[in-house]
Amino acid sequence: MPRPVQRSASGVATAIPPDVGSIIIVVATDAPLLPHQLKRLARRAGLAVGRLGGVASNSSGDIFIAFSTANARASRDSGLAQVSMVSNDQITPLFEATVQATEEAIVNAMLAARTMTGADDLTVYALPHDRLRAVLRKYGRLGP
Repeated sequence: MPRPVQRSASGVATAIPPDVGSIIIVVATDAPLLPHQLKRLARRAGLAVGRLGGVASNSSGDIFIAFSTANARASRDSGLAQVSMVSNDQITPLFEATVQATEEAIVNAMLAARTMTGADDLTVYALPHDRLRAVLRKYGRLGP
């Protein structure tokens, strides 16, 4: 069943089936997080994809990674390293921010996309901005 954005693009010619494609999401933060916390943060990016209608189809090769710029001196070879970390009890706002920022980045990418022709003369057409905005507004993903 077509999802809302797919329906909004009906009539826009494309040679790419709707269930083909991948997304790579990089989450960068200056919050002091340890590797296991960054892994949890990266997983939250997938929630944004789902909120916008992505379903991680069989052919998708989605990749979510996260890194922190905090604790920059922890990698110096000086013997004992000290690091800071956000308490797990305080990490929920970072999860929420990750979902919101990822969702906004996806919408921005859809709006910035332009019609282009690539390998084998395959043309991919840009989404019609007026219809995309209307659908995002209808489903509560865009302001009034």
